[in-house]
Amino acid sequence: MSKPTFELAEIIKEYRASFIQKHAPLKQHIRVLNAIEHCRTAYLGFHLDKCDSCNHERISYNSCRNRHCPKCQGTNRERWIMARQNDLLPATYFHVVFTLPEELNPYCLRFPKELYNILFSASKETIMQFGNDPKHLGAQMGIISVLHTWGQNLSLHPHVHMIIPGGGITKAGYWKHAKNDGKYLFCVKALSKTYRGKFMEKLKDFLQTINQPMSIRFKKNLYDKDWVVYAKEPFLGPQQVIEYLGRYSHKIAISNHRIKKIENGSVTFSYKDYAHGSVQRLMPLKAEDFLQRFCMHILPPKFMKIRHYGILASRTKPKLKMQQMKMGISIVKKDKQDWKEITKTRLGFDVDACPCCKTGRMIRVMSFDANAPPPKNCGELSRTINNKLRT
Repeated sequence: MSKPTFELAEIIKEYRASFIQKHAPLKQHIRVLNAIEHCRTAYLGFHLDKCDSCNHERISYNSCRNRHCPKCQGTNRERWIMARQNDLLPATYFHVVFTLPEELNPYCLRFPKELYNILFSASKETIMQFGNDPKHLGAQMGIISVLHTWGQNLSLHPHVHMIIPGGGITKAGYWKHAKNDGKYLFCVKALSKTYRGKFMEKLKDFLQTINQPMSIRFKKNLYDKDWVVYAKEPFLGPQQVIEYLGRYSHKIAISNHRIKKIENGSVTFSYKDYAHGSVQRLMPLKAEDFLQRFCMHILPPKFMKIRHYGILASRTKPKLKMQQMKMGISIVKKDKQDWKEITKTRLGFDVDACPCCKTGRMIRVMSFDANAPPPKNCGELSRTINNKLRT
């Protein structure tokens, strides 16, 4: 993919001060913006590599590694996908999405950790209830659940994407396919009603803990709304599941490639208008308002946005491996790859190959972390680095 014309870091660098003055963001939001702004700059430190063949030198700046940064997701995404490949079963996989009514957006903004936990819990319990019911399946299912909080125009739109194998493991230890030999999961209308009831019960309990009892009018408005649960077409096979996970697992609110223009205090970005046939449109926003929308999608610290349930949970891995053996799947345990190996094998880029002679290998000469103390040969090293930066 070509290098983007504009970057989120540019917007933060130029408009952070005015954004803070206008919107007074949370400290955790400021920390994330600061990390993104300084990602792959000298601020976070750097390392100097030298080719063992032609002596070409290269300075590389350190990444911020923040999960909201548009430049730091590639390797983490590929590592996570590689781990998920070992959990696949020879079954039809379904993609189910649970959404929230927009009336709950004020609570999501004020209590994101609590509301998103309720969203995870209510959606998971809904699927598990249907799976455990002999009328629908009668087996323990597995779920990979991924939280997204944004719409295409950066508005607040919390929802979870679920990847669900079309079947489960019975109490007797056998695999049982969902209806129509695993080609049909559950009725989405029934899922929606059950999900709404579970979410509302959990929401009522939470509001009582903060002394904000749910009003009758607010409760009626929520029950009158359509709680959208929809199931997309089942995946064609395990490889399609992996490709989907690559697109969605480590996705952030906006990529640098969607930023089309930064000028005169305004940011213009592209988005898909799903209401009109998914056509591409452009949306201009004041830079401060653009950053405010981006900050709505910064998750609370240490909040888990990807969760695994049932037979796909970490604690039930032995049960899953046993089921894979019964279904004729042999998993060969591979050594854990470092980020360089992942970049080479999965992304097709060898970071140690010399970009100059194409034959030599880049060898680490020295490295510096952010705010590191000066080395003993500081004067000579400073001259070397300054000369490289000028060239």
